Amino acid sequence: MRHFEAVYEHGVLRPLEPIALTEFQRVTLTISGLPTAHSQRDFRVVERARAEIASALTVPTIEEVRAALASISGSVSQDVIAQRGDY
Repeated sequence: MRHFEAVYEHGVLRPLEPIALTEFQRVTLTISGLPTAHSQRDFRVVERARAEIASALTVPTIEEVRAALASISGSVSQDVIAQRGDY
C-alpha cells in the first residue's frame, strides 16, 4: 500500500507527486481529508478543555452550567462567532 496526497480539480483527483501506474490501471482509493487550519485550532481548543477538566477539583453539573449561562444577557453564540471571526 502506498499513500499519496492529491488535489481534487474539475472533477479529477490530481496526485501531487508522480505515481508509477500503467495507463487504465484500476486502483482503490481511500479518501481522507487533511486537517485544515480550523480543525487544528478546534483540536487544540478541545485538548485544552480536556486538560482543564482533568485538573478541575469539581466539575459543575449540567444544571449549574445552564443556570450560569441563563444569567448572561444577549446571545452567547453571536459572541462566540464574533470572537472566532470565521463566520
